[in-house]
Amino acid sequence: MKFSIKPILAVLMMALFLVSCRNENSDIDETSNPSTSLKKIKDIDNNDHIVELYSVSGTTALGYNELSIRIKNKSNNQYEKNATITWTPMMHMTSMSHSCPKSLVTKNGSDDTLYNGYIVFQMPQNASEFWNLKIDYTINGTDYTATSVIDVPVSDKKTVASFLGSDNKRYIVAYINPKNPKVALNDMTAGVWMMQDMMTFPVVNGYTLKIDPRMPGMGNHSSPNNVNLTQISAGNLYKGKLSLTMTGYWKINLQLADASGNIVGGNEVTDTQTSSSLFFEIDF
Repeated sequence: MKFSIKPILAVLMMALFLVSCRNENSDIDETSNPSTSLKKIKDIDNNDHIVELYSVSGTTALGYNELSIRIKNKSNNQYEKNATITWTPMMHMTSMSHSCPKSLVTKNGSDDTLYNGYIVFQMPQNASEFWNLKIDYTINGTDYTATSVIDVPVSDKKTVASFLGSDNKRYIVAYINPKNPKVALNDMTAGVWMMQDMMTFPVVNGYTLKIDPRMPGMGNHSSPNNVNLTQISAGNLYKGKLSLTMTGYWKINLQLADASGNIVGGNEVTDTQTSSSLFFEIDF
């Protein structure tokens, strides 16, 4: 029986061709889109660059926002890989201006053109008051700035609160996870910051964020096995467990306790006190 290698060679050549095409297309996709999980919010231009702002939803919102940045050089249409970036969100009110909690901006580990961080907008815009975002960055020893107004509309659910504690310090707490809650014992994440001055909002360390989830429309019942939120280490977000026993509207009543256990914000839910003054809301 005769054996021919021509069909095998033809198949191998076709496979190599397809792999080559896929690699070329992948390079194009990586250049034009940092991740299929991110959507562009807007372009922020200056004379030299286009600063692209991204989030998972393609929007900014009241509360905690995970944001990503890419910087495109206008002269060669290439993305910058060695930028050092800082950002300053600013709320312009009729009587004053102030910033909000924010993280450092760090390079993404899997995409060297992408830079990540978070910003917590603690109040919404209105007809006369607005947020803008100033992005300062340095490339090869040269400093640049790009600034734009940022959309922060009113939210239909409470996911952030700013309050004056019983210790006369101003705190901000923000809901982060679960983004898609389930009827289960959910991993919960929140952030706690303190207003040091109008521009500085450091993470609060060593506190406890106590949770008591309730369903106001169902007799204000709670749920079992909740775990209060604490830090794993200083500078980090707060993590715990949120038990949700059915779908619907939940009010997550909160109390913020300092490192000595003193309650500085929020109320305990009792038979006569049906909710805390400090809370988050979810509906799923």
